[in-house]
Amino acid sequence: MNRVAALLVALAASTVLTARGAEDHSGHRHAPADEARTVPTESVPTESVPTESELAHVPPDPPAHAMHDMSTAEMVEVMQMDDTAPVGLVLLDQLEWREIEGRNALSWDGLAWYGNDYDKVWFEAEGETVDGDAEGRVELAWDRIFASWWSAQAGARHDFGDGAARTWAAFGVQGLAPYWFDVDATLYVGESGRTAARFSAEYELLLTQRLILQPELELALYGKDDPENRIGSGLSNTELGLRLRYEIRREIAPYVGIVWTRLYGDTKDLADTAGDDTDDWSVVAGVRLWF
Repeated sequence: MNRVAALLVALAASTVLTARGAEDHSGHRHAPADEARTVPTESVPTESVPTESELAHVPPDPPAHAMHDMSTAEMVEVMQMDDTAPVGLVLLDQLEWREIEGRNALSWDGLAWYGNDYDKVWFEAEGETVDGDAEGRVELAWDRIFASWWSAQAGARHDFGDGAARTWAAFGVQGLAPYWFDVDATLYVGESGRTAARFSAEYELLLTQRLILQPELELALYGKDDPENRIGSGLSNTELGLRLRYEIRREIAPYVGIVWTRLYGDTKDLADTAGDDTDDWSVVAGVRLWF
């Protein structure tokens, strides 16, 4: 009887222990098969292969002496980053031979300025000489920057040549438009209620580091007729040029190109009456200089 009782107690104890083990394991979640097979790994950066330029690069020697603390004035002098320091430029963008109405002509277009990064005295000159007779325009203005890559100008313009001389007050903007177009737009107010406007845009396409193709567009408009200078109101003329230059140095670049000039409206009618060409193609050859 005692053996039977002992056996029943042992079976009861075994049942209790089995139930408790099942309860303890019921709280554990088994990962799905796919998740169990996924082993997280850390991303290992791939070493980039150095380029030929990087392989040829020779780093400079480290500084021999540590730089001491500097004032703003000293730092500006060391880094040569003084925005108010006066500097100047003379650019003869076009000095070229061309044929005008069957005659040889010397044409020029240039500018010069002196000042700092904010304010400059600005001078422009454009014209041509045919058989010793010169005509063109000169402008003198104050140039003030008002935005990144853009400046406003205010000054005076004087026209000279075979006709009557004209003097204008000039107001304009010039700068670098999106996609690297160099733009210049000016409004003129003259004597006797005369008004005029001039717009030019050019672009430099680098075929190589020294060979550069430069398209250029220029147009002129006038508010009223000026028979003495054979100019009519409205769109007067457009000039489209395409020049290919080779920079022997950045400061010296000979070039060749073609220029198409066309007259419109009353200006065209006045030119027809005088026997002048109203639609003309020219081959040009010249040099671009700056210093």
